[in-house]
Amino acid sequence: MIGIRAFAHVTFLVLILGFQTARATPVDWQRGDQLVVVTSADWNATEARVMRFEKRWFGWRPVGKPMPAVLGRNGSAWGLGLHPGPGNGPIKQEGDGKAPAGLFRIGLAFGSAARGNTGLAYQMMDTNDWCIDVPGSPLYNRIVDRTEVGDAAIEGSTEPMRRDLHANDDVYRFGFVIEHNSAGRDRAGSCIFAHLWRAPDKPTAGCTALAEADLETLMGWLDARHEPRFLLLPNRAYETVRRAWKLPRRTP
Repeated sequence: MIGIRAFAHVTFLVLILGFQTARATPVDWQRGDQLVVVTSADWNATEARVMRFEKRWFGWRPVGKPMPAVLGRNGSAWGLGLHPGPGNGPIKQEGDGKAPAGLFRIGLAFGSAARGNTGLAYQMMDTNDWCIDVPGSPLYNRIVDRTEVGDAAIEGSTEPMRRDLHANDDVYRFGFVIEHNSAGRDRAGSCIFAHLWRAPDKPTAGCTALAEADLETLMGWLDARHEPRFLLLPNRAYETVRRAWKLPRRTP
């Protein structure tokens, strides 16, 4: 028969091992060893600051210097991501000109070059690649190949992935997907990317845009093996959820 002292020792080990297992398997929105943090003055702000963090055993460590960015022409609003749920603030909708706020996976990197200088999975885009932003489409919020889905499937979409060939600008020369609304909920917002900015005073239709050198630095640092996450919040909202979401303390 096991003694009381031995039983207590075994129970203690079980509790410790259970605690370690729980810590080793965080809920999905707390996973990832790379975090891109984008913060703005408030929900209406179109300018933002981008910081990079890497997770170490002692917590988050900042990487490099902050980078300027621009957001949607109407600021930001709560999107559909990995976070437990939206707090106070507007809710992202299709065509509202707001960048989705919250915590998101970082998906595919894309560009016009055959190769991308990034640790993310990369896809070269051509004239047949489109992102579907048409409400009601069964392909809503997906990047598709016109040769596979047909001309009718992309009718009405305003998001060619080769904008240099279709829209007379080059902001999608390289970038990556921010996985807002990955389930494709209709009218909840679509085709959200990090991409090149037109200028530091030119906001986007709902994406996050950076200068060329900064975006190159960011994409060169990102590595899919580290399950990178993208977080965008106004300053006050960030501080409200920072402890509960186990977010890093930002530098001044």
